[in-house]
Amino acid sequence: MGLEIELAMRYGFFEATSDGFAPLPFAASAWSPKMINGPALCGLLARALEQQHCAAGFTPARLTVDLFRPTLNKPVTVVTELVREGRRILVADAALMQDGEDMARATAIFLKRSQQPPGSLWTRAHDPQPPSVPVATEPTAPLWGSDAHGDGWSASMGEHQNDSRKRMWQVPMRVVEGETPSGFVGAVVIGESTSLMTNWGSAGIGFINTDMTLALARTPIGLAVGVEADNHLSADGIAVGSATLFDRSGSFGTCVVTALSNAERQVDFSDDSALRARVGI
Repeated sequence: MGLEIELAMRYGFFEATSDGFAPLPFAASAWSPKMINGPALCGLLARALEQQHCAAGFTPARLTVDLFRPTLNKPVTVVTELVREGRRILVADAALMQDGEDMARATAIFLKRSQQPPGSLWTRAHDPQPPSVPVATEPTAPLWGSDAHGDGWSASMGEHQNDSRKRMWQVPMRVVEGETPSGFVGAVVIGESTSLMTNWGSAGIGFINTDMTLALARTPIGLAVGVEADNHLSADGIAVGSATLFDRSGSFGTCVVTALSNAERQVDFSDDSALRARVGI
């Protein structure tokens, strides 16, 4: 299905209703169409925390999301609480609920912007590089990249199913239909793909993430965000993955995820059409 047809659908993860948020087709998980996917859940939690607790002069610096229950593909609500209100730091918690039960939770830290200290510091020598495509002003389908793919970026996931480093570039999906996500929320939606970028191998993906922690030096400039894998470590069915987030101005954040083996539901991305059918798009 082409992007033009996809955009004709209800383009967002959720519809805002008087009772909470109703999932739309793009919220379906690749693991099961009966579940809501991780980017949708993390984005909705980030949106609530930022809108309700990020004061003027502060910026989102860290978000940790715990995904401890499978969230079914039906309406959800989000409740938040301000935990600490300081002169230079704000801390807030959120819970994503379904049928009166907590399905996921999040903690955000907002820090007050200030002057950089003096001196030079070591940093990564080479920033990830975005693809050579026009600057997008509307949501886009993902572009995928891998070190083993000699032609660089492409729209086909199947071309990048290998055991080399992975990367993704996208103007993120809207979390709520009709609402352009903030830079922070967009970074969270793309950052959750750290699990995919670090756990995706030659046979597909067989790890499902249980959390994500996104740490930001700044929010992205522009709408498009990239994520490039830095490392994957795994043993006895437990994995840790880390990735760098970047935009056209350079790297701006790091994401870390932990994951559990889900080999009995291994997702094979070598056939893009089969995957789309599985998630209902």
